[in-house]
Amino acid sequence: MHGYGPTPQQQMTSLPSPAALTTVRVILVTVTVLSCGLLGWVAMLRLAIVTRRPRDWVLLVVVMAINAALFAFIVGTPDDPDDMSDASVLLMLLWIVALLAGVITYYLYVEIRHYSSLRSLGTSPPYTAPAHPAPLPYQRHAAQQQQQQHHQQHHHQQPHPQPNPYTVQTPPPTPTPAPRRLDQVRAELDELSDYLRKENREGEGR
Repeated sequence: MHGYGPTPQQQMTSLPSPAALTTVRVILVTVTVLSCGLLGWVAMLRLAIVTRRPRDWVLLVVVMAINAALFAFIVGTPDDPDDMSDASVLLMLLWIVALLAGVITYYLYVEIRHYSSLRSLGTSPPYTAPAHPAPLPYQRHAAQQQQQQHHQQHHHQQPHPQPNPYTVQTPPPTPTPAPRRLDQVRAELDELSDYLRKENREGEGR
């Protein structure tokens, strides 16, 4: 079980090495040529097994039918080549050349293209599932409740500041004295009042 989220991509089967593929192709082409096309169905059978496409299976049946007809034609010809007509010889040669060219060309082209496409898919960057899949609605709700409870616990556990009995309390600031200008004005007013009193006394004495 993989839980929620996309399942991991299945690992691709290992492809054969290019040297092994080249060896197999050389062997099948050589067998087809040496048999004059009568064993061309072997190459088509391998191609149908590799690609697994319905079209290649149909072509395999067609090639086998052509090989059977060619074999029957060769068996029906006289044993002495001199007794064969020029038309029969020409027909047999054209038949063999067309069968060889068709089977070898189609087999090599389709198989090379098939393995090239597989290698291009194998070298592409694989799909990586997200590290954290999207949470479901009930998971989001549970996560929100958990965050709220954690916040409330942190708020209740936070200590309130207590007064330190060992701290020295600073005395209140003393009122600043009145400016000197005010004292000077008062002194001048006192002198003026004394002068006025003195003037009044002298005026009364006269």
